[in-house]
Amino acid sequence: MRRAPAAAKINLALVVGPSRPDGKHEVCTILQRIDLADRVELRPASLLAVQGFAGDTIVRRALELLAAQAGVEPWWEARLTKRVPVASGLGGGSSDAATALRLANETLERPLAPERLTAIARELGADVPFFLVPGPQLGTDDGSSLEPLDLPQDYWVVVVLPEGTAKGSTAEVYEAFDDRGGADGFEERRARLLELARSIGRARDLARLPPNDLASSPVADELLELGAFRADVTGAGPAVYGLFQHREAAEAARTRIGSRGRAWLTVPTWYF
Repeated sequence: MRRAPAAAKINLALVVGPSRPDGKHEVCTILQRIDLADRVELRPASLLAVQGFAGDTIVRRALELLAAQAGVEPWWEARLTKRVPVASGLGGGSSDAATALRLANETLERPLAPERLTAIARELGADVPFFLVPGPQLGTDDGSSLEPLDLPQDYWVVVVLPEGTAKGSTAEVYEAFDDRGGADGFEERRARLLELARSIGRARDLARLPPNDLASSPVADELLELGAFRADVTGAGPAVYGLFQHREAAEAARTRIGSRGRAWLTVPTWYF
């Protein structure tokens, strides 16, 4: 049996542009892993099965695509232990899929090359390729074209899933963005984010990054009042994060903000 953590991510910045011919949107984003993680276990089996999370479709699809590309039968059983909240903007499903891909590929007599794994990941979703590579990344095009970034990792992260909030489908979130003319000025916002992404030297420099184009939350304002030097929604939400310079302040903020929903104290991580 093979096992590995499947870390969540936060979008330290998310700038969104117009819809593309393929139906996706232009995106410029900064992706950072955190140590809030699911766990994926993989073992040989007589039939393909995914246990532990009845709502899964993406891990099963990942294993089917890998088997088809490798010319083998998908004889694996994956077991998911979920800690990352589902449909929260934290990328739990994408991370599970990438982790299952990587573990299953290691069992092949002839493992696929990294570029072939990345191609499979792109079929699964724009966030999935990120979880196949280490370190923070700049995501462009639909978010799946990646460039490594050397960003500070010396801060604490409070993640909040506000009570009573529910994310609509990704399509609905982007439709609302289009309806309000959210793509206006995309090129200028994208250029500014690219400039900032390459000039960050200290953790507090992350405070200069622009706000999330897709979603906002009053919980982010509360985290700023509690001492965060940056706070925003991750992805399409509804999860919110706050970045703190010191653990004591982060722990106090997690305790205070706990009345608003589920809250976690975590840190950035470099590796998958």
